[in-house]
Amino acid sequence: MTAKTPATTDSVSAKPPEFNRQMLFILDFGSQYSELIARRIRETQVYSEVLSYRTSAEKIRQLNPRGIILSGGPSSVYADHAPKCDPAIWELGIPVLGVCYGMQLMVQQLGGQVETAQRGEYGKASLHIDDPTDLLTNVDNGSTMWMSHGDSVTKLPPGFEVLAHTDNTPSAAVAHHEQGFYGVQFHTEVTHTLQGAAILHRFVREICGCSGDWTTGNIASDAIARIREAVGDDHVLLGLSGGVDSSVVAAMLHAAIGDQLTCVFVDHGLLRLNEGDQVMDTFARHLGVNVIRVDAAERFFGALDGEADPEAKRKIIGREFVAGFEAEADKLDNVRWLAQGTIYPDVIESAGSATGKAHVIKSHHNVGGLPEHMNQKLLEPL
Repeated sequence: MTAKTPATTDSVSAKPPEFNRQMLFILDFGSQYSELIARRIRETQVYSEVLSYRTSAEKIRQLNPRGIILSGGPSSVYADHAPKCDPAIWELGIPVLGVCYGMQLMVQQLGGQVETAQRGEYGKASLHIDDPTDLLTNVDNGSTMWMSHGDSVTKLPPGFEVLAHTDNTPSAAVAHHEQGFYGVQFHTEVTHTLQGAAILHRFVREICGCSGDWTTGNIASDAIARIREAVGDDHVLLGLSGGVDSSVVAAMLHAAIGDQLTCVFVDHGLLRLNEGDQVMDTFARHLGVNVIRVDAAERFFGALDGEADPEAKRKIIGREFVAGFEAEADKLDNVRWLAQGTIYPDVIESAGSATGKAHVIKSHHNVGGLPEHMNQKLLEPL
């Protein structure tokens, strides 16, 4: 069981939980806050994923999201080579919320006009609400919003109305009520916008009609069910280190398949004092998980002897870790599946993103799968 690559890609690979196909996409136009928007959506207990602005409307249609959010970005919509989304998204029949650059792009593509503002707006601003009946239903008049823009909407597209303004921005929030298109010039996702969470909650749960059952309990139950379906009567071998990622996977696998799980704890001698014993106490004695402890300290120490480069050390540790794991797997005849825990920070630091454009920060042995010559299959139900 291993994590997927980070969500921002030029292709679509979204796979929401089986128990709930409700989801929203954030199209990223180069904002520093796109992932923060995704987090805010997930805080409403709805699945979200960040996609490239290049993603076609047809691919989005196939995935059937409940709504789309267009992120901010550093460009001006009228500039040469400014990033643009597929204009066919306006024909998908689902709500769209544009944030800052996303709002300006919406206005431009639907027939409005955006120009350089006479006075840019950066920092806190008070929002004066003109229409409190739709997107801004739960927002107090005069509430503080966070602005960061040098362009402004000077002409609205047909069918759009102003929802709110500030002292410097006549169209700080706009909407086409019938189409379900909304735009805000401010950043709803940052904490400086005091009621930004209320705006996003309103958009996700009320306007997009999401029920909000993407919860920790449901995610775990869904994963456990998928593990049982994938594994059947087979046995699974898991590399257990005692860290958060592999420990969570061990607990979920044990809940799903019980005695069909065998964990291999490669004790490399580099843990804190008595930490190896704590791993065994937690999983073998307290939880009843079948754990094989491999005393590999001398082998790791020998391999690391004389090496000073941190990245080289990480490569050695990864190599020896897999070697120890493979040796134990060869001793077991009935193991068909291999599992490992991998969290997003490990993937990101190892430059494991699907775009292939990232640079390695530091390598992690639990990124990139296991050697191809091993006879078992990698369990990837999530």
